[in-house]
Amino acid sequence: MTGKTYDVLIIGSGAAGLTAALELAEHNRVLVLAKGSLTGGSTAWAQGGIAAVLDAGDTFENHVRDTMVAGAGLNRQETVEFVIENAPQSIDRLVELGVPFNTEDGDLHLTREGGHSHRRIVHVNDATGWAVQEALLKAAEANPNITMLAGRTCIDFITGRHGEKFSAEGRVWGAYALNEETGRVEAHVAKATILAAGGAGRVYQFSTAPRGATGDGIAMAWRAGARVANMEMMQFHPTCLYNLEVKNFLITEAVRGEGGHLLHPETGHRYMADYDGERMELAPRDIVARANDDQIKRYGLDYVHLDISHESPEFVKQHFPTIYDKLIGLGIDMTKEPIPVVPAQHYTCGGVLIGLDARTDLPGLWAAGECTESGLHGANRLASNSLLECFVFGEAAAKDILENWDKLPEPPAIREWDESRVTDSDEEVVIKQNWTEIRRFMWNYVGIVRTTKRLERAANRIALLKQEVEDYYGSFVVTTDLIELRNLLQAAELIVKSALARHESRGLHYTLDYPETDSVARDTVLVP
Repeated sequence: MTGKTYDVLIIGSGAAGLTAALELAEHNRVLVLAKGSLTGGSTAWAQGGIAAVLDAGDTFENHVRDTMVAGAGLNRQETVEFVIENAPQSIDRLVELGVPFNTEDGDLHLTREGGHSHRRIVHVNDATGWAVQEALLKAAEANPNITMLAGRTCIDFITGRHGEKFSAEGRVWGAYALNEETGRVEAHVAKATILAAGGAGRVYQFSTAPRGATGDGIAMAWRAGARVANMEMMQFHPTCLYNLEVKNFLITEAVRGEGGHLLHPETGHRYMADYDGERMELAPRDIVARANDDQIKRYGLDYVHLDISHESPEFVKQHFPTIYDKLIGLGIDMTKEPIPVVPAQHYTCGGVLIGLDARTDLPGLWAAGECTESGLHGANRLASNSLLECFVFGEAAAKDILENWDKLPEPPAIREWDESRVTDSDEEVVIKQNWTEIRRFMWNYVGIVRTTKRLERAANRIALLKQEVEDYYGSFVVTTDLIELRNLLQAAELIVKSALARHESRGLHYTLDYPETDSVARDTVLVP
């Protein structure tokens, strides 16, 4: 069952994981595990771009201020400064890797998105994430010190209690993962482990996140004893395509950045003037998402309109070729008519607490990317800061591991996974039913606008489901669906607990019972 022992195990094959892998592989043997395919994470789905101060008229101070304003003051300033000051260097490395960023007159073309005071978004048309994923993957595949295994669903971290000589020590020595092809559980052992497993978007009924974004890394870290913070800060993107066939196609922020208008679909009223008259469609995402949600609920609409048809067809096709082609295939010509859109869960701003060195509370475990709470995003992520965080903290994790390599202890002998649960379940309908129920009540009770009563109702349902899922998990052979359901429920519980603990409205957490914002910003930190 047990595979080879590696120097470093990385869970996740997106921007954060592969950035760390490429840095570490100069000196270490690295194993990268991916649930599903190597390109199945959120990185490949990112349309907009990467924020960095590259324009002569822009400054680090401007980018820091925009990030702090969007984050409603909950950001940690030292983190914001650390990430933003390292952003240009991250872009340079991506250029060296061959990412074909758009250029204009020999310079990188910079676009602007909501919440930004300047043009600072480097991009590859409207499919930046895919281009970045492709370049990182190509470099990783060419590196002999990097092994990548797809189809591995991680179950739990290996800690001292899994050693042949039991220990209560919380040091992480890798992870147990289900081989999706064979159905067997493998122990992947390493001196150092980096968690880069993405967010928990699929806890909601409507989400732009990929199918695998079920909060696995956050749930695993919590069960192993790591603190998590600000899980109530779930970002809802204002503009997800409303279509009965396509459930989670994002319409990038850049459509509004390049002049798109939000309109009432029946009256044509440009309603953002009623919510944020100064910034209009370029207000931060939490404001625009609440405005869209309010219009839909107030007027009984199915969707609102996002319209950029006042720009020339050439301009629209040049800037948004991916979106244009997708919409044409669905019978919508964005050069001539508005796009029907709705808000949808988009990004997990909270997660596993880390420092500037990407260390978690658990010895032997570092983390980077959407599964973390680094202090960058605060109460609301500024557009195009997400990929940036992956690069900077992927690099930080690798750097800290390399600097401390000689101090890291060797892994002990690890026990094999208990294969005594040989019973296959004939009740898979339970998993599907519970999955659907979680996503529905999270959307209805823990969505864009919240109340204490709604949150308590969600908490009651979670408590009932948790016992049911644990009984099921303890009785049957593990499957990817069962592992994900267990993690999804754990993530939902952390979100609801955090939301109930915050007695104010700030950024992405808006509750009718506490509509005011406190004078002092405080993190919501949960301790296992």
